[in-house]
Amino acid sequence: MNSFFQVTGAVLISVVLGLTLSKYGKDFSVVLILLVSCMVLAVMTAYLEPIIDFIGELLRLGEIQNDLLKPVIKATGIGIVAEIASLICGDSGNAALGKCIQILAATVILWISLPLMRSLLELMQRMLGNI
Repeated sequence: MNSFFQVTGAVLISVVLGLTLSKYGKDFSVVLILLVSCMVLAVMTAYLEPIIDFIGELLRLGEIQNDLLKPVIKATGIGIVAEIASLICGDSGNAALGKCIQILAATVILWISLPLMRSLLELMQRMLGNI
């Protein structure tokens, strides 16, 4: 929990520093934003590990197939990365590229979800008697 407050403080300090650096050139502030974003992602992984372990435990206890949960976890990761990348693009004055990243992420998430949707369709067909 302390790392959350430390990272939040570092992010706020980098915002002030970024505003100061942007007076001398936008390039410096964009690099600073990228570095701080990487730091936040690194800290976030420490918080995600126990969650992933818990999900694995649920899979074992519920005898759920691992293939059914993988798309959900991958989609969550893609969504987080795409949102951060989109915000960075917007901050650097390239909001259109940020939107492109979001559209790409949505498409990739749908692509990753295809096996899950196929399994759901097969289940529905079995339940309804092969319509």
